[in-house]
Amino acid sequence: MTESASPVLALSGIDKGFLGVRALHAAALRLFPGEVHALMGQNGAGKSTLIKVLTGVYRADAGSIRLQGQEVRPRSPLEAQRLGISTVYQEVNLCPNLSLAENIFAGRYPRKGWRIDWARMNRDARELLVHLHLEIDVTRLLSSYPVAVQQMVAIARALSVSAKVLVLDEPTSSLDEEEVRRLFEVLRQLRDEGMAILFVTHFLDQVYALADRITVLRNGELVGEWATRDLPAPALIAAMVGRELAQRRAATPPPQDAGAVEPLLALRGLGRKGLMQPTDLALRPGEVLGLAGLLGSGRTELAQLIFGLKHADRGELRLDDRARNVRSPLDAVGLGMGLMPEDRKTDGIVPELSVRENIILALQARRGMWNRLSGQEQTQLAEQFVRALGIQTADLDTPIGLLSGGNQQKALLARWLATHPRLLILDEPTRGIDVAAKQEIMDEILRLAGEGMAVLFISSEIDEVVRVSHRIAVLRDRRKVGELPAGCQEQDVYHLIAQQP
Repeated sequence: MTESASPVLALSGIDKGFLGVRALHAAALRLFPGEVHALMGQNGAGKSTLIKVLTGVYRADAGSIRLQGQEVRPRSPLEAQRLGISTVYQEVNLCPNLSLAENIFAGRYPRKGWRIDWARMNRDARELLVHLHLEIDVTRLLSSYPVAVQQMVAIARALSVSAKVLVLDEPTSSLDEEEVRRLFEVLRQLRDEGMAILFVTHFLDQVYALADRITVLRNGELVGEWATRDLPAPALIAAMVGRELAQRRAATPPPQDAGAVEPLLALRGLGRKGLMQPTDLALRPGEVLGLAGLLGSGRTELAQLIFGLKHADRGELRLDDRARNVRSPLDAVGLGMGLMPEDRKTDGIVPELSVRENIILALQARRGMWNRLSGQEQTQLAEQFVRALGIQTADLDTPIGLLSGGNQQKALLARWLATHPRLLILDEPTRGIDVAAKQEIMDEILRLAGEGMAVLFISSEIDEVVRVSHRIAVLRDRRKVGELPAGCQEQDVYHLIAQQP
């Protein structure tokens, strides 16, 4: 891009709210021809909302969108595509039961008279994919090809409608390193041919490998726009988190003689293609091991591999120094593990069930359907944890969906404590709850560790990880990049995240 070039697309003063909640305020974005532009920000920064405004999924409450100098207001993704704004999503939104050629030209099949011109469609589809360095059979079903090929098909579809702007929303999240390299080769080619590309990702390495310019959003507002060469990784992270990194000491001393205790859990090269790079990790009884990293770093993915929600295809998991094959959460629970998931609304609570029923859920699953807890046993167990954790509820039969976020989180913690786990995985246990409830949960975590439980603590709030952890494993781009001891500072974590490999 030359300095004198005008933006092919410019959004300015974009506001968007939902039921009184402000998602975007005066947000802005400029895309230039012949440039890859990275849109960065933490979870909740407004990236997805801005893309949906740009592509016609949402209508902005205020602001303007100008395409090649003309104001546009796309009312749907189809209308945005007709204007020349095409999007390739993380989950490829094509039809797996159609051929590659049919997907590329869906809704625009070339015709010979009143019939589809199959020969021309297949020929044109082949030419588009060859342009993307992909020589494959375009008559085969899309479902027969891997995700990397499906994404190339989505890009080919965008090119077939003469796209001026290509939006890529987390396109590399399911790709391995070689597939990412090939995708980047294609994107650089399209950039050199003059296309404006918006690249949304959480992978810092990929931003610096591909992007020419970076825009950062925070809390729905524009923080700034920089040439990539002018924004080193530490400065990018500071822009995303919104403050200079404070000098803060960890408040948690390590357990005495922690290094002399044999690990309860040991990961040796555990990973899965497209999900998590091979990872080594050890966790001892009585230890809180923090997992730190930015969104997309692989924290949740690693927890899913340990707990059997995802299946590892490499490495091994050892428990009590024995190799274990954890193929399901039921296997994990049987081995003495528990998991509080990241999204309590979707993956945690059953809102229509009572507080009592939610608390006994995991224990009943472990015991099996033929060894049911009696009503009296359920009540005694629920009362015990309601008292111990200070869960505020009218009674045990109150639907858990009526409780506050903090009390729902405590009830989920009670669910797993009822199974007497040896290893407890806590994925964002303090998200969306008030300060007082956060402190109560963190105090409970330290108490459990003091009684000998091993705790894997995951949080996007780095200051929380530093404060509660005896040791911290730092992740970036779905691989472990290092470990930090107790007594480290918040800035040490960010420094390790920002280091170039």
